[in-house]
Order: sequence, then structure tokens, then C-alpha cells
Amino acid sequence: MLSARGTATPPGARGCVESAATAAWARPATSDPQPPTKTSHPLRVAIIGGGPGGLYAAALLKRLAPDREITVWERNAPDDTFGFGVVLSDETLGGIEHADPVVYEALQAHFTRWDDIDIVHRNTRQTSGGHGFAALGRQRLLEILHTRCHDLGVDLRFRSEAPAPHHLSEAYDLVIAADGVHSTTREAYAHVFRPYVAEHHCRYIWLAADFAFESFRFEIAETEHGVMQLHGYPYTADASTVIVEMREEVWQAAGFAELDEPESVERCAKIFAEALGGRPLKSNKSAWTTFRTVVNERWSHGNVVLLGDAAHTAHFSIGSGTKLAVEDALALAACLEEQPSLERALAAYEEERKPVVASTQRAARASLEWFENLGLYLDQPPRQFAFNLLTRSRRVTHDNLRLRDAHFTEAVERDFGCPPGTPPMFTPFRLRGLTLRNRVVVSAMDMYSATDGVPGDFHLVHLGARALGGAGLVMTEMVCVSPEGRITPGCTGLYTGKQGEAWRRIVRFVHAQAPGAAIGVQLGHSGRKGSTKLMWEGIDEPLEDGNWPLVAPSPIPYKPYSQTPRELTRSQLTDIREQFTAAAWRAARAGFDLLELHCAHGYLLSGFLSPLTNRRTDAYGGSLEKRLRFPLEVFDAVRAVWPEERPMTVRISATDWAEGGTTAEDAVEIARAFAAHGADAVDVSTGQVVADEQPEYGRSYQTPYADRIRHATGLPVIAVGAISSWDDVNSLILAGRTDLCALARPHLYDPHWTLHAAAEQGYDGPGVVWPVPYRAGSRRPQTGRTDAPKPRLTLGR
Repeated sequence: MLSARGTATPPGARGCVESAATAAWARPATSDPQPPTKTSHPLRVAIIGGGPGGLYAAALLKRLAPDREITVWERNAPDDTFGFGVVLSDETLGGIEHADPVVYEALQAHFTRWDDIDIVHRNTRQTSGGHGFAALGRQRLLEILHTRCHDLGVDLRFRSEAPAPHHLSEAYDLVIAADGVHSTTREAYAHVFRPYVAEHHCRYIWLAADFAFESFRFEIAETEHGVMQLHGYPYTADASTVIVEMREEVWQAAGFAELDEPESVERCAKIFAEALGGRPLKSNKSAWTTFRTVVNERWSHGNVVLLGDAAHTAHFSIGSGTKLAVEDALALAACLEEQPSLERALAAYEEERKPVVASTQRAARASLEWFENLGLYLDQPPRQFAFNLLTRSRRVTHDNLRLRDAHFTEAVERDFGCPPGTPPMFTPFRLRGLTLRNRVVVSAMDMYSATDGVPGDFHLVHLGARALGGAGLVMTEMVCVSPEGRITPGCTGLYTGKQGEAWRRIVRFVHAQAPGAAIGVQLGHSGRKGSTKLMWEGIDEPLEDGNWPLVAPSPIPYKPYSQTPRELTRSQLTDIREQFTAAAWRAARAGFDLLELHCAHGYLLSGFLSPLTNRRTDAYGGSLEKRLRFPLEVFDAVRAVWPEERPMTVRISATDWAEGGTTAEDAVEIARAFAAHGADAVDVSTGQVVADEQPEYGRSYQTPYADRIRHATGLPVIAVGAISSWDDVNSLILAGRTDLCALARPHLYDPHWTLHAAAEQGYDGPGVVWPVPYRAGSRRPQTGRTDAPKPRLTLGR
């Protein structure tokens, strides 16, 4: 789970020392690497960096082709190492066993194994088992790889400065840059690799203890300066890795910036004296550092290729640094064997590894941010806190943890209030006078299928089918409050009596035919994003004819070719507020159970909230407090006519994914402001505010924003964004990261998603009810046999 990272100075630059001979490495290379050879079996290979990734690549390539000349440059001595223990997964070990049994057997002889994770918080220890770890000392790992390389005939050059990469590329067929997180090779060709390096908010130091923890241990210390955490695990029978981590401001307040290495080590030992049993900690050129996430747009240039931390990093809290480097080496060696040319081999290597690394980096980023925001979760019940920590990266889920340790997971469910046999997603949730029978929401999805704003048979079938499908709450698309507030000519509205009656027909169907399902209406105004084509005709493209004038907080077009909106005057603001009020009144008469005010995705009210779209200098622009003024005025006006017993929520974009836009901190304050005005929950989305946004997509990628708002404000939240499985829903709810989960595309794929989630989990309770005509389909249909009788005897000849 954890892998050691060097903390020497300079850390990561294993293959090169800055000197007169290598000063050019700090600048862009003066010449490009040699073009790839026509063969994928390079005979002369140079490897910069003698860490696990570089050494393993050398051993594999030499074993596959003994006639290869392979040279490894390592700036440090063979017995120098920084960091202490390394953890490798069963998956990685399986690849090593298949590729090089000699290395595998040597590793097996030195592994320390354990199954449990202990989480200690506020003098309470929670233990979860069934995790399965294998660790060994980093020095031992390097010794094994040194021996293997020597036995195979690899030329290992310790205490040696590698020649400049462009010189190596001229003299060798292939240059592998395994020179760490501070890779000078990467910097030399930065114009090609196009690296992105992000630093984060925590400081950490890599230490060790002269005893073995019984398990993987997370310990939380709440000090006068702030929260600190210990990550510890055994790597030999009598030694453990210990990483101490805390936010930068806590590190500064605790005075670590003024302490030297021995003083820092002693202070850490005192803070975590109970976990350490009063024993001291030791260092090995250890220094406080900030983790750097490295991403490269490209991994190869000519005959130079990046490997391991030079190409990518993943936070130590999910322990993938050494794992990824070793797997890179395996993949590179395999691609060199399989492909007909070096160019094809390097392309195949990048194509194979990039998605795997991206997935790992998303998990690592989620884990990293969880620890950065650890203070938010301190007041959670002990077992829920432990479950939250264990599932922080989204790699371990509710269902997966139940397989590993059913006893622990059942205890968390009991504490949460799940009746026996009830998954978390099927527990009820109350908002004001509305009790939802489960935690699943059909997210608002624009259908662009109305005529003159009137929802028709399509909307009846669309929303009715999803209500019959078992979700606790079904949301309409954004329903527009005026003809000019539509996004497209196909958008629905609630600005006429005819539209109100059409919606009443749909609401009546849901209440009559899907008892227990609630239906909510989302009210909004398109602002500067209106008067566009239907989505499938050209998303966000202006109509070719029939355009209507647009209004917005400021006269800024959404895209260069979009219509420029007019800046709203005070009188127009009053008119729009009254349009929202009238639409809300019609929604109440139609019988909707919940009303959501759309303040996200760059539409009108969202446009007021973001500093990128609100450049006003009057009382409605400037500070966040002023930018909130009009959306809050609309909220108050709508709340005044919306029935008191029915809940009202607000959808916001918690970040603009753009520099200078709304931040996560702003989102917390926006949520607080709406809560103070009576919002019952916040539906937390992100982005779509400016066209040049740079979202960080991935599974459940928006949920951390909901999580943060929930724990910072205490306000119930609805999480959205690439939540695709019932296991995700259970995990997010049980961890306390959200109260409700809204899913869009899964409900387009399967209108009965919630019913099927219940069937797949073997649940048949009040949290989801199969419509009587559908009861016969409540079990998965039988399929033909796909297995064959297994042979019982093996007869010799």
C-alpha cells in the first residue's frame, strides 16, 4: 500500500549530479534524441537511475536478450537508499513471477506479510482485516536487483554521473530515463514531454522504528497546532516504516520549520509516543517535503523514454510508486518484444500504461485530498471514520470491504442505522416534510424534446419510467421560467398555464403509478447560454435563425462565436425574480414534492456567483457576498411561495475548473449562505461555467466537493458526477460523504437501475418497491449454461 520515496537532497534525481559536465541538463537539450530504430530489439540500452524501476528494466531486458549491452548510471553508492520499506501488491508480484522467477523467489524469501489495518483515533482503535500486504526493506529490494543485474551481466555504474541525455541517445539505441520525480531528462525535453507538476498542501517526513507494527497502522493526533497523522507498517520482523504527515499550516505552527533533522525526529516520536510504545524514531537523511504529482502528456521522444516517477507519481498513501515503476518496466520489456519497431514499441508502452497510471493517479489524488482535509472528519463516529478512511481512494468500496471483513462492515452499517440485510442506499432520508424511501436520485437531464415549453408524452414516459424504476426521487430537467430563459427551443417551461397542466399530468402519474417515489422540479434560466441548437444538432451552438436576445450579469459571451448577452438592469432583475416566483407557484399547483433552484453550470444564477462571469460594479458584483445577492433574492422569493412543508434545494457548481473562478472554499461559503436562507440541501455539481474549463474527470470525480460542503457546513448534500454503480452509492453514503446520490447516464442506460440494484444485492424491503405488474421480473432472468463439465480423470499414454 505504501512504497518508499527517496528524501535525499536532491531527491529523485538518481542518475545525474548537477556539475559542469551535466549543467546542460537543467536547460532544454540542444539536439533531439535519435529517431527510433527500425527494430524493436535495441542492442545498446542506457538507463539513467538505479532505483527499482531502472534496475528491474535492466534485468528484464538483459534476460530477454543476453547479447544486449545495458548500462545503468546511478549517482549514489550501491548501499545508499532513502526511505525504508516497500509494499508490493499480489498483482505486481504475479507479473514479476511470470517474467523473472529468480527475482520473485528472492523477494518471497524476505517478505513480511500481514492482513490487518488498524485505525486509531481519539483513543479508539478500529481494526479491519483481510487486506493482505507484503513488504520488504527498500535496501533489500535494491540488493536483490543489484545481484540479479550483476548475474545477468548488466553494467552498473555507481557514484557515476550519467552523460547528458542527448549524448546518450546518440550513442545508444534506447535511453530509459528512470531518474525520479525530479527527472532532469524530463526537464531537458520538457517541450516534448510537456510535464505538469502539482504540489500539495501537506508536509511529510519518511522515518523508521526499530520494531514491527502488528498491522498497517493509521494514527491520528489532535494537537494544539492542528491534526497530524502517522502512516506505519512493518517491513521486516523488527522494523517499520513511519511516515508523519500534516498540513503546511500545522507544520509551521508546530515549529518544525525551525527544527533540524534530529529535533524533528524526536518531536515526531513524542507526538506519537503511544503508537510507538515510547520507542524512538530514526531517520536516513530524512527531510520534510511536499508531495509532487507528476503527469506527462508524452512519455517518449525519439529513442528516449520515461519510466517510473520520471513519468508519473502517485501519493504514498496508496503505495503505488515502486509498484508503478516495476509494472512500467514489465510493460516496456513486453512491448519491445512484441512490436516490430522501437517506435511502435514505445507507442504501445505508452498506450498500455497511461490508462492504468491515470486510474491510479485519480485514486491517489482522492486519497491525498482526504488526508489533506482530515480535519473535516474528526467528529465522525469511530467506525464510520475508519470506513471513510479505508474507502477514501474509491479503490476499496463497500462491497469489496464486505468481502474482506464482513464483521467490520456490518458493524459500520449497524452504527449508521441500516436494518439487518439493508444496504445503505435503501435507508430512508428526510428533507423537511418529505421522506425519501431510498438515497437514489434520478439526476436532472435536459431532454430538449418539448414544444413551446410544454412537456409531452415523451416526458411522461421518460420520467414515469424512471419513477417506476425505484429511485427515491426523480428530478425533471431544468424547467425554464420564461421563453427567453430557455437553453434551446426544445426546453420545457413553467411560464404558462398550459405548461403547468402538462406537468401536473406527469406528477399525477408518478404519484399514482409509482407509490413512494417523489418527483422534484428544477427551475432555472439559461442566461448567456440560451438561444442554442438542440444538443444533438450542435451543443452550445447559436441557432441559425429564430434567435432570442440573451441576458446575463455581464455582457460576456459563452464562446467567441456565441451571442453577446445584455447586462441586466435593476428593473430586469426584478422581472426575472418575479418569473421565478410565478414558475414556483405553478410548480406547487402541479404537485411537485421538491423544488430545486438551478444555480450551476453557467446559467443565469450561476453567472452571478462566478467571478469569471460576473464583472458588475454595482451591488450585485464584486465580492462573493455581493455576487450572492441576486441568487439569494430569487431563493427567498421562491421559498416564500413554495409550500412550507416541501423541501427546497439548490444546485451549485462547486468549482469552475478554471483559474480565477469559483473555488472549493467559495463553494462552502455559497452553501452556507443558502443554508442560512432556508435551503434544505445542496446539489453539488461542478463546472460548465466557462468554455475553457479544465475538468479532472474520473469516477465519482465531483463527490469530494459534496463531501467538503457536508462536513464544513452540516448541510445535507446530493452528490453527482460519474457515480455509476450501486457499490459507489453504498460506499459514499456509508462513509458519510453524501446524503443522496444523483445518477444521470446510468438511468438512461437502465430506467430500472434502482430495482436492479436491489435485486443484485438480494434486497427486498421497504426501501424499494417493485411495481405489481413488474414483480415477475424481480429476479435476474436465467441464461444458458456457459460452463462445461470438468474432467474427472487424466489418463496417461
